[in-house]
Amino acid sequence: MHPAAALLALAASHPLCPLPPDKLAQAIALSHWRTAIYFGGTAWILLALWILVRLRTGAAVARIAECISPRPSVQGLVVIPLWGLFYSAITVPTAILSHHVSLQYGLSIERWGPWWIDWLKSTGILLALAVLAIGILYAVLRRTHRWWIWFWAITIPLEVVATWAAPLVLDPLFNRFTPLDQTNPALVDQLERVAARGGLHIARDRIFLMDASTRVTGANAYVTGLGASKRIVVWDTTLRIETPNEILFTYGHEQGHYVLHHVAKGIAWSALVIFVFYWFAFRLMRWLVRRHGATLRIASVESWASLGLFLLVAYALNFLAQPIANTISRHIEHQADVYGQEVIHGLVPNPQATVVSSFCSDALVWLDDPDPNPFVEFWTYSHPSTEQRAEFAARYDPWQPGHRPTYLTPARR
Repeated sequence: MHPAAALLALAASHPLCPLPPDKLAQAIALSHWRTAIYFGGTAWILLALWILVRLRTGAAVARIAECISPRPSVQGLVVIPLWGLFYSAITVPTAILSHHVSLQYGLSIERWGPWWIDWLKSTGILLALAVLAIGILYAVLRRTHRWWIWFWAITIPLEVVATWAAPLVLDPLFNRFTPLDQTNPALVDQLERVAARGGLHIARDRIFLMDASTRVTGANAYVTGLGASKRIVVWDTTLRIETPNEILFTYGHEQGHYVLHHVAKGIAWSALVIFVFYWFAFRLMRWLVRRHGATLRIASVESWASLGLFLLVAYALNFLAQPIANTISRHIEHQADVYGQEVIHGLVPNPQATVVSSFCSDALVWLDDPDPNPFVEFWTYSHPSTEQRAEFAARYDPWQPGHRPTYLTPARR
């Protein structure tokens, strides 16, 4: 029987990535935990922010800032960090519970001391970025009623700069990155075959190894950066967990993100979503202040007293926008899967079996639920479910007569 037919027959009879009974029970329980933490945590954060707004905390914080300085720009240096601390205090219980669950199920090995250090780093970065972004927002608010257009025009360049700077400035604060060529040049030689197979040259110094094993047990790789900072990062756990052929596919998947310009396209999609997001926030904030401003002691949208309400609106809208962002992300990840499977054709004996094996090993290590709730998958999954990815890989064979690959031309066979 043709390997593809065998895989399809297997998929029709039972899941391609069956988990042992004990692992299956853990995967289902973990899925329930993740769902409860995501939706329960969101409800808690919205409730806590709503309570702070109803208690007129925004007006009280604004009065403190006014006592310190009459200048709005200086007041912002008081108001923004205080609300940042409020937000961090609200979100930390969910973060603690999430890490506890990861430890209980063996997905994380990071002890609480290092975890708290990482949390403090993240909080400090959040506060610094918040002071910059919110300071700009309120400066624009004080100058024009069409703030959402101007702030959008400012946000996009800032997002581009942040995407460029993240792998150079932020990521090294949490993990150690070394050129893969320094520790495993033979593997880089194999990865270069994958790049050449796709008609691409990725400089050897653009492929990095990350010390993920200091925190997690699972395997992964990703593309990050923009322009001169663009790079492919492979977790060191990937080299331990996956077979050499599976590593070639994992790399090919990430090369797909690189070749298909998914980072740039992601920024473009983000720009569109942010434009709609800001417009709706503009309308909603104006309506809320007109209707409830007197009760909440918020004189106007541009007053510092409105910041808590802004955070509440922004968090709610971000939650509602998650299905859109995740739908786009799943589409992009599927494209990278297709490219990754095509680009290893001719380099591994059986691309379909290799890709299925890669997904199944991920399912085992990450304890992926083989049959997730469709609504939860739609709302929260940034990737297609592992079983869906494996089933597609099993039946995808564009090299057979009468078919054509999606991304690689026949000339590159």
